[in-house]
Amino acid sequence: MGEITVSAQHMDHLLRDPASAYGAPYQQAYAELAASHRGRPTAEIVPLLREAADRALLGFTDADLAEQAWAIRSGAPYELRVRVTR
Repeated sequence: MGEITVSAQHMDHLLRDPASAYGAPYQQAYAELAASHRGRPTAEIVPLLREAADRALLGFTDADLAEQAWAIRSGAPYELRVRVTR
């Protein structure tokens, strides 16, 4: 289980918001990778997650991304705790 802190005004970087003009929500990229990369090596998935996190301006650690990649590879659910700041 991971954890990230996101400011309230940047929640659209993490979660898809149809009302937002921001075009790189991490949730969407993660879901697409989960659908297309299940069973693939984590070493192949981590750089793709890093690219998505960088596009979304989210500061996931290498350990967070490795944990997410493992979940994608194995098909296991991944729980992310989001702390919102003002």
